[in-house]
Amino acid sequence: MNKTILHLDLDTFYVSVERLINTELQNRPLLVGGTSDRGVVAACSYETRGFGIHSGMPMKMARELCPEAVVIRGNAGTYSKHSDVVTDIIKEHVPLFEKSSIDEFYADLSGMDRFFGCYQYASELRQKIIKETGLPISFGLSVNKVVSKVATNEAKPNNQLKIDYGYEKPFLAPLSIKKIPMVGDKTYQTLRNLGLRKIKTVQEMPMDLMQRVLGANGRVIWKRANGMDNTPVVPFCERKSISTERTFDKDTIDVVKLKGILMAMAENLAYQLRRGEKLTACIAVKIRYSNFNTYSKQLRIPYTSADHILIPKILNLFNTLYNRRLLVRLVGIRFSHLVQGNYQINLFDDTEEVLNLYAAMDHIRGRYGDKSVIRASAMDARTIGRMHNPFNGQPPIVLAHRKQ
Repeated sequence: MNKTILHLDLDTFYVSVERLINTELQNRPLLVGGTSDRGVVAACSYETRGFGIHSGMPMKMARELCPEAVVIRGNAGTYSKHSDVVTDIIKEHVPLFEKSSIDEFYADLSGMDRFFGCYQYASELRQKIIKETGLPISFGLSVNKVVSKVATNEAKPNNQLKIDYGYEKPFLAPLSIKKIPMVGDKTYQTLRNLGLRKIKTVQEMPMDLMQRVLGANGRVIWKRANGMDNTPVVPFCERKSISTERTFDKDTIDVVKLKGILMAMAENLAYQLRRGEKLTACIAVKIRYSNFNTYSKQLRIPYTSADHILIPKILNLFNTLYNRRLLVRLVGIRFSHLVQGNYQINLFDDTEEVLNLYAAMDHIRGRYGDKSVIRASAMDARTIGRMHNPFNGQPPIVLAHRKQ
């Protein structure tokens, strides 16, 4: 039996949510992202794309290209709530689905043709989402995830497209090689230097040649260009790491401020670990200087989720890493090698008072929010915090970097 894979994508999701909240923004050029000069465009309306604006572009450049655009900082919690509404509708109507990002979904409709007709069923699902949420959404339908994703991008805005079985290669052939998922700017430039422009040319090339040029990725890209993909729809993916970072509006050399922010990050991520019943065995600190040189250092540790163990180790990593006395643009930390489990009590170092304190603080945070209880030394880091449990099976919300 041939598979039938549906790919759904909420069009310019952040922009659509903002317009749903404020109808005066309809048909106006709109940018969502960091509002300072160092902010990044997280989403842009179709009206701004004619000016050459795209997501990931520095906000300063986007404002110069389109001065009349309305700039909105955005709210991760608001977007998450609207995404959850769409998720609930999809969950109710499809047998197996994967939420690959806050605004993208895959669904396996294989075998449903004998009951409903997959295209008709997908069309009715799309109309139901539009009617109940007011958000525009597009979909692509084909035999695998790659072709369905490309079909969705070709169908946009607010439309749908089905690629019948056997027509995957003819559909992909006239498209630009940049339309292949996994082909970023660097790979695109490498392929253009070889004289490749259309996917049809890649389809006609031997796979070995692509592999010699791009290594293991060349094999994957060749298969995708030929409409071949066996990636399954995965309903839940265990998270392997958790991280956070902050970019400063103005580069700083204030070590007290830097350490306070790192402490706030470590404290918040440690709470996320305990909330998700996780332990970490590897911590890392990242620093980016004003000249954009970026350095990181990691350390393997015994499995833990305790603030009083993690924070001193984070600060020690920072002290060994930050020795250039240069202005700092960004700092971040990451916990990896995560496993399921609860904090193991240290027989000699831990006291009953410390354990009760953790339990009380976590209870307050669970009821009143991540930032309801913080260390005094981290009071200035008010933007540290999350709107949701990172271990709830949902993909992370990607917004422009928050600022300090």
